[in-house]
Amino acid sequence: MEFEEYVSARGQELVRLGFTVSGDYQRAEDLAQIALMQAYRSWRKVRKADDPHNYVRRILVNEYLSMTRRRSFSEAPTAEIDPRWTVPDPANDIANSDDLWRALATLSARERVVLVLRYYQDLDDRTIADVLGIKPSSVRATASRALASLRETRHSNRVDERLS
Repeated sequence: MEFEEYVSARGQELVRLGFTVSGDYQRAEDLAQIALMQAYRSWRKVRKADDPHNYVRRILVNEYLSMTRRRSFSEAPTAEIDPRWTVPDPANDIANSDDLWRALATLSARERVVLVLRYYQDLDDRTIADVLGIKPSSVRATASRALASLRETRHSNRVDERLS
C-alpha cells in the first residue's frame, strides 16, 4: 500500500481517534497530521509492519500522551475572539452536551486512551498494550480504575441532581 492510499483510507479515522482521546477537534487534526508526517518519514518501515494502521495509531497515541505532559497543553488563550470570524461547529454542541464526554474528560490521559481504544476502536487488551508499550495486565488495571472512576462520577452526578 502506498502512503497516499493509506491517507485516503485511514486519514479521517485517525482524526476521529484524535478527537476521541483529546476532545478538541483542532488538536485532533494536529495529532493526525503529526502521526501521518512521522509515518511518512519512515513509510518503508511502517509498510513492512504486521499492521501498518496499528503502527500509525501508536504514533498518534504516543504523541497525544507526550502532548499532555507538556506545560503548554493546559494553557488556553484568554483573548476573546470576535464571533463574526468564527463558524459554529454543530459537532461541538453534541460533544459538549454529552454527559459521557464530560465524564471522560475527568480521567487521566492514559485512562481515557485505554477506554477509547478498548470501546471506541474495539481493540483487545494485547493490541492496546502494543499501542501503549505496556503489558496487557496494565491495560486491564488502567481500564478497571477508569471505569470505577466513571461509575463514581456518575453516582456523584446523581447525588448532585437530587440535591438541586
